[in-house]
Amino acid sequence: FIQALGERVAAEGLGMLLIGDLGQPRGGPIPSGHRSHQNGLDADIGFQRPSDIQDRHLHAAEREHLRPVSMLTLDRQSLDPHHWSSLPVALLNIMAGFEEVERIFVNPLIKRELCRQVGHKGWLRKLRPWWGHDAHFHVRLRCPEGETLCLPQAPLPAGDGCDATLEWWFSEEAKT
Repeated sequence: FIQALGERVAAEGLGMLLIGDLGQPRGGPIPSGHRSHQNGLDADIGFQRPSDIQDRHLHAAEREHLRPVSMLTLDRQSLDPHHWSSLPVALLNIMAGFEEVERIFVNPLIKRELCRQVGHKGWLRKLRPWWGHDAHFHVRLRCPEGETLCLPQAPLPAGDGCDATLEWWFSEEAKT
């Protein structure tokens, strides 16, 4: 899946992807604390690469310590206009188009902005708000066909998620 995604992104002229946690051999634990990255169905992908590495070959040591750029302002109350652009929108749209992608977790501010920016599009349904996903998105793949030991997740709710359920993420209850 990651290879097919990279090929599609390159074909669209969107550059290289910054791939983060994929999983550990035989499951976890993962040093960064991801519990969900233990079955081979999860990957973290940066929204944007740091600008100083855009067009050069990276050495292995450099790749191990790269961190994606946050899409939020320093006060974490809105999207940063210096980083938020058409690139993350295009990446998420491409990603959601893959049949094997079940969910994509993004920061609630990102989901809200996409609802405003692109309107009610079917692909937004796969984008699920979750705190901590401001510099990367987390993709969850479907269980591979025929894998009897893989437990599928509950189906996504109907609609594109650009409704009152999204607004809950900005309520006092969600902030506690």
